[in-house]
Amino acid sequence: MPFLHRVHRLSLPVRGYAAFGVALVLLGTAPVQSELSGTQPSETIERAMRTTVGILSETPAERESGFRSRFSIRGSGVHLRDGYVMTARHAVERDQGSQKVLPKDIFVMTHDLAELPAHLVGGSAYLDIVLYRVSEPHRNQLPAAAPFAGAESRAGDHVFTVGYPLGWGPTVAYGRIGNPNTFLPTADTRLLQADLAACSGNSGGGLFNADGELVGIMHAIIKSEGPGENQRCSRLAFAVPAILVQRIATALAEGRQPGFSRLGIQMAPIRVGTRWRVSVGDASGPAKEGGVQKGDVLVAINDTDITDAAQLKNYLMERTSPGQTVTLRVLRGNQELQLSITLAGA
Repeated sequence: MPFLHRVHRLSLPVRGYAAFGVALVLLGTAPVQSELSGTQPSETIERAMRTTVGILSETPAERESGFRSRFSIRGSGVHLRDGYVMTARHAVERDQGSQKVLPKDIFVMTHDLAELPAHLVGGSAYLDIVLYRVSEPHRNQLPAAAPFAGAESRAGDHVFTVGYPLGWGPTVAYGRIGNPNTFLPTADTRLLQADLAACSGNSGGGLFNADGELVGIMHAIIKSEGPGENQRCSRLAFAVPAILVQRIATALAEGRQPGFSRLGIQMAPIRVGTRWRVSVGDASGPAKEGGVQKGDVLVAINDTDITDAAQLKNYLMERTSPGQTVTLRVLRGNQELQLSITLAGA
């Protein structure tokens, strides 16, 4: 079942990853908003606001135990359809001893302040993504759904996001895609880098294109840190691409874990003339069975040029499935070969 394409003062716990301040929320600046006003009609923004929910800090289990915490929002989420709400894994995780665990049930809050219970469907620690589903009696209170974009984001594209920065919201921020192929140590995939005002609390919210289609799920910001600084906002924001979000959401909704492909190549850089290319440091599994040898220079996969190791990894994650047969072009000495390889599961 694939997926188709107030304001109350609230507090929010801050989350960090390694040297990066990794929590999101977007607050637009007036000049950027003015620039985009002609491309994003109010109904597009309003629909995105209706698809956005806040992730409440208090869980149903805590409420039933008699524990009452201060009302606060710890993150953002987006309604995909039929009660399915996608958010960032780290926006809902709880500390349990030395481990991080996902609560089976959470509360989400709609733009018109309706508090709805949602049950865990599944998640991917690999990509910092988790899927919940609002209980059936309450799904009619989520009238709007976010369609996935049919085209990939490119550098310079206009985007906006809706979320709960520092517990405020829903707020809207506007900007542009910067580098659509960025990497951070907080996720095992490429990320979309966006020039947006983002703060703690927007993690898990949607990143939308000018048509209101979902192009990513907000993941992290990079913030400066120094003596006496407590900065929770940044204009250097990052999102998990929608092509991966959609794949994960579809798999989880169907009751299975998303499968990713394994080629079986240990890659190493090599200089060919004046350019650096990707060579095979070692071959195992599917690659070895398909005829790949150590020292081969990787040229293309299914007619898509291989420019570096990260680009090949992205292609395998986003464009292939376990069991699929791909054509790998390699340079062996002065001869270019075409090899047929059946991918394994990662």
